[in-house]
Amino acid sequence: MPGADPEGLGELVADTVLDGARYGACTLRAVSLRGDSARYRGEPRRDSLLTARFGAGEQALVLVAMATGVRGMPDAHLAAAEACRWIGRTVGRSHQRLVEDIRAARRGELKSGLQRLTDRSLGRLRASAAEQGADPEAYTASLRCLLLPADPDCRTRVFFGVGDGGLFRLRDGAWQDIEPHVTPDDPGSTFAETPEGDRFTMDLGIPTPPSPYEPAPEPPREPFRFRASLARPGDALVMCSAGLAEPLRGEAALCAYLARRWSGRTPPGLAAFLADAQVRVKGYADDRTAAAVWEA
Repeated sequence: MPGADPEGLGELVADTVLDGARYGACTLRAVSLRGDSARYRGEPRRDSLLTARFGAGEQALVLVAMATGVRGMPDAHLAAAEACRWIGRTVGRSHQRLVEDIRAARRGELKSGLQRLTDRSLGRLRASAAEQGADPEAYTASLRCLLLPADPDCRTRVFFGVGDGGLFRLRDGAWQDIEPHVTPDDPGSTFAETPEGDRFTMDLGIPTPPSPYEPAPEPPREPFRFRASLARPGDALVMCSAGLAEPLRGEAALCAYLARRWSGRTPPGLAAFLADAQVRVKGYADDRTAAAVWEA
């Protein structure tokens, strides 16, 4: 167990957090676990997890955000938690416009708006580091988010963020790695999906219109990842931090095990999802954070 400061008890991080709900056409399960290496060293979990619903009824929007602080930094867990809070606030304030854009399939507006929200949130994190006298390059975090509209007739699921991790889809018992990839030469590249399947789209250098969500922040410091996909009944969409993404990409046995566990007629309960997320894989001992969405 990590040491505690009696004047900073609000900064303590639980070893494990677990959440879940059913809303609209989705069943959500989310978990964040401290890795074995951090447990062995008595260090706090560097991953942070936030789940929140903004609005009500068919106008509601569910946000899942996860962040990972910089390895080896003493305040990594605080930076990750702060990153989740900032993106939660900015998405919450703009949720009505976001819902409208998701339902209308305005992918261009969504991508530019969410990129601005993301960079503004990470900019707040850098400002917080300056206020604390910390190194802004160390007091930072990777950030990955899912937006799930509650309208059962809207099957668009939106992923966005910066940094390492994974985005996977379990369809008909088989895993698909659908992480949007970017390169230094093509930072505006993104994947989008149409009813006919996936297609590759590219930023053609057209000036970005003013953001409908926030004032324009400073230019982004990391490549922005975005994907808007259409879900099918029976799909399971999994967003995770690098601690689970790496073994999923590197260990076929784990992929096969989770495919069997998560391809049933009904989604797993909270306890079962926690047990699945805890399955150990030799050589992988980092924190694991995962959110899975099953389509009714």
